[in-house]
Amino acid sequence: MEKRLLAEELAGNSYPGRGIVLGKSPDGRSAVAAYFIMGRSANSRNRIFVEDGAGIRTQAFDPAKLEDPSLVIYAPVRVLGNKTIVTNGDQTDTIYELMDRQQTFEQALRTRKFEPDAPNYTPRISGIMHVENGAYNYAMSILKSNHGSPDSCQRFTYAYENPCAGEGHFIHTYIGNGDPLPSFEGEPVLVGMEDDIDAFTQMVWENLHAENKVSLFVRYIEIASGKYETRIVNKNQ
Repeated sequence: MEKRLLAEELAGNSYPGRGIVLGKSPDGRSAVAAYFIMGRSANSRNRIFVEDGAGIRTQAFDPAKLEDPSLVIYAPVRVLGNKTIVTNGDQTDTIYELMDRQQTFEQALRTRKFEPDAPNYTPRISGIMHVENGAYNYAMSILKSNHGSPDSCQRFTYAYENPCAGEGHFIHTYIGNGDPLPSFEGEPVLVGMEDDIDAFTQMVWENLHAENKVSLFVRYIEIASGKYETRIVNKNQ
């Protein structure tokens, strides 16, 4: 698979929806995660990311304007021991709770399917990072409808053991704008990474569509120690 420039992947799509990037910095020192949300409706755009312990959650920027919270208010990031869970919905909690009971990432997601937002049936995208004793691996998942049919769920998991320095993978909910919105297709896209968390954060944020972008989370985890740095950017301030 050809490695692509993440900046071009983002800039070339006015509405990738929600997206997850997991990978390793070029110097090999850091496990990298990014998660962004976008919105077309006022309800989707009325959000910010806030820190919640070691994780984050979405919150209404203006609570008075919050409409249906069911698919917009959730914890995108939670930490379970040496595992960092990143998802685009409340399946974060499902993964956390079932893995805490010794089930696997895939087993946990077997209990869920795509979002019930007809006619889009938005895919549920999820990622998990495992950093322990100087070792790092990650996995990504997408649960999607069968070409828009709500009666059939397609489940794909991609696992990356000891990922190469400077490489990451990008998965998002939609391949572009539309009505209904067309679901992501194919494997997670192989993309290049950066060593500097601030440069990486700026690159992602600047290349997201100016009108549709809402919030961005970036975390760099030192593989040797497990220590991490986090950046949050919210369009609503």
